[in-house]
Amino acid sequence: CSYGKKFQPIENFKEKSPFWCLDGLSEEDVRGIMARSVCAKSAFELWGHGQTHSELRTSLLNYPLEHMSPFMEKHSTYRINVYTFNKTLEFTDRIKKIDALDYLPFEGTVSLKSPQHVFCLLEDYGTDPNDIPDHPYYIYFGRWIGDGQRELIRSHSVKNRHFIGNTSMDAGLSFIMANHAKVKENDVVFDPFVGTGSLLVACSQFGAYVCGSDIDYNTIHGKGRSSRKNQKWRGPDENIRANLRQYGTENMYLDVMVSDASKPVWREAALFDAIITDPPYGIRESTRRTGSHKDTAKPADGFYMESHVPVSQAYHLSDIFTDLLNFSAHRLVMGERLVYWLPVYRPDYSEEMVPLHPCLRLISNSEQTLSSHTSRRLITMEKIKEPEVCAHWGSDPSLSPYQGHNAFREKYFSGVNKRSGKEENKPEVNGE
Repeated sequence: CSYGKKFQPIENFKEKSPFWCLDGLSEEDVRGIMARSVCAKSAFELWGHGQTHSELRTSLLNYPLEHMSPFMEKHSTYRINVYTFNKTLEFTDRIKKIDALDYLPFEGTVSLKSPQHVFCLLEDYGTDPNDIPDHPYYIYFGRWIGDGQRELIRSHSVKNRHFIGNTSMDAGLSFIMANHAKVKENDVVFDPFVGTGSLLVACSQFGAYVCGSDIDYNTIHGKGRSSRKNQKWRGPDENIRANLRQYGTENMYLDVMVSDASKPVWREAALFDAIITDPPYGIRESTRRTGSHKDTAKPADGFYMESHVPVSQAYHLSDIFTDLLNFSAHRLVMGERLVYWLPVYRPDYSEEMVPLHPCLRLISNSEQTLSSHTSRRLITMEKIKEPEVCAHWGSDPSLSPYQGHNAFREKYFSGVNKRSGKEENKPEVNGE
């Protein structure tokens, strides 16, 4: 719970069920959570439930009348909604189900447009659209408390965004990452692989000041080829600032800069309240850093000019994550969070592959499946120590970087159909 409140699932809790029943939260807690959640659709105070309408009736009649009566008074207005999961009911069937609740002691007046209280009958018809039962598996009835923020997913859709790239992060995932990082008003949030700024857009929506960096000059400055269909080149105002302006949060934009994430360019200080990023995986965007293996790579003094483009070399995934965790340990405020995506080859995955750092504690690790053989893990870590306290951590073999990440690109393309050149189950892979 992002508000620090503990809650418990009720007996027979099923994580994959569309309906979760939770104990230990006040109505104020629930409203606070729903004001941020993009995963939850709605929250209700549960008054009764059962496998049949008969069981529901018994359950409702056993619900304390003193808890019901404040919402059923004579001078109040109310409305009853019927929601069904995995089945669409005809309007007449919905009315019949509402009429069947006549045993409840409603004394107020029905108001469909602006009721003081809203009640909901929820029916669960399972999750298989090819096997919809005639009768619901389970039924719930309760008082509506609040809706989640799923509207943000629609209003911030990448399809309608002013400036996008090949790897622009999905709006829903961007908000989920912001919630994992506990982004709040007046925080300073940094994305070291900022791309077109999708994560900055999400964090600014929650009142945070945002900034970022990227090695790609064209992306930072909104130049070069467009990622949009039927548009060859990017327009003059296609940039990250314009994206925040589109959503009314330009005042939260600090700036972005062209910078190599592997190079130390920041002063020694805890600068950021959250670091949120999606490093490149080498699939749609290359993993590069400045530098060369050649001894002659560095030009003579004074040779650099404004138009100079530094030589770049491969930036292995294991090095990316090592640098990212090191950077976060030094630049995060104590107790604040790093949230990032870790691409993995599923047949080889084990928890030991998740990069560790003695100054950072692993908070959560969840999977998003990309294809039959690849996925990515959403990793959330929290700073628990200052780097000076764990200065000799490099000698611990359990904290050494997992080199297997470097083969992710090769293993990713091992699932490509050689005849067609296309992947059997093509995922939406982001690298921003």
